Amino acid sequence: MYFSLIPDIKYDTKPISYPFSESDFVTAKNFFRRYIVNPDVYNYAIFYNKYSVEDYERIETVAEKAYGDAKYDWVIILTNNIINPTFSFPLNPPTLRQIVEHKYGETEAYSGVHHYETLEVKTNQSIGGIKVNALDAGLIVDKNFYSTPFKYWDGSSEVTVPGNNVCVPVSNYDYESAENEKKREISILKEAYFTKFVEEFKTKNLYSESSDFISKRVKKTAV
Repeated sequence: MYFSLIPDIKYDTKPISYPFSESDFVTAKNFFRRYIVNPDVYNYAIFYNKYSVEDYERIETVAEKAYGDAKYDWVIILTNNIINPTFSFPLNPPTLRQIVEHKYGETEAYSGVHHYETLEVKTNQSIGGIKVNALDAGLIVDKNFYSTPFKYWDGSSEVTVPGNNVCVPVSNYDYESAENEKKREISILKEAYFTKFVEEFKTKNLYSESSDFISKRVKKTAV
């Protein structure tokens, strides 16, 4: 459906053969005329419902669920600012494993360390009645941090623990899997705004009258 809504352009294939005849022109889709969603729209949660993409689910099947027609997959692509539908949707487990093994090698995919990540280290110290952590979870650190003793103040004394007690290695596969999971949650335009969005898209892809104007769906230009 998306391509049927994109207007056509007739471009000259023989720019030196003036005057032009109709046979000198080829009709193609005008992909340079790209519809851009206002960036502010992404910040208004009232327009959307959150949706978690399941394994093996494709954009077309999500469109079928959301809008009753798989042909409206382009609405999901545009409203989620998806550039590459193949890799912007979560990969299914076998495909993810295949890609990770190809990227890092079969052994390094699972045994190779991508980075080190901290664990939460709580203390008995508090400020204004609020407990203060010596270390927050999820911080990316290097191997030196992992291998070096970690010292912190516990409110009454200094505590020293091995670095590998407060952070863990994250394998290449675990890293890529976590990144893949981030793609799982998408936004679905609510039904109340869906029809208006589609109509606006159609309107924005009509030509205005100009020297190259043939119809609202076709214009002619020279290369």
